[in-house]
Amino acid sequence: MNDPQVPDPELDVRELADVPSVEVISRAAVMLMSAAAERLGLADEDPQASPKRDLDEARRLITALAGLVTASAEYLGPHAAPLRDGLQSLQRAFRESSVIPDEPGQGPGEKYTGPVF
Repeated sequence: MNDPQVPDPELDVRELADVPSVEVISRAAVMLMSAAAERLGLADEDPQASPKRDLDEARRLITALAGLVTASAEYLGPHAAPLRDGLQSLQRAFRESSVIPDEPGQGPGEKYTGPVF
């Protein structure tokens, strides 16, 4: 007997196959954005004092997001601009959060997006 609380892996695979690629890419981007924002402490009142703040982890997430958004921009259509805007906001927030900011072009994801000021 199947437990309704346990997802059926075969059902998940078939459902994923029905999801358009732009939606899969967008969902992945939103997950990376959310995780990066958490690691920057942006969900807390005082990001500098956030216990979730971890700039090394944020750098990795922002760089992965930049690679995904840059590589898939041509397929995202109208979804590309908001994702790029969100990415740039995270890149700026990272720069503002850093005690010693990276040189222009050396910040997280900037090798994919170019310098963010």
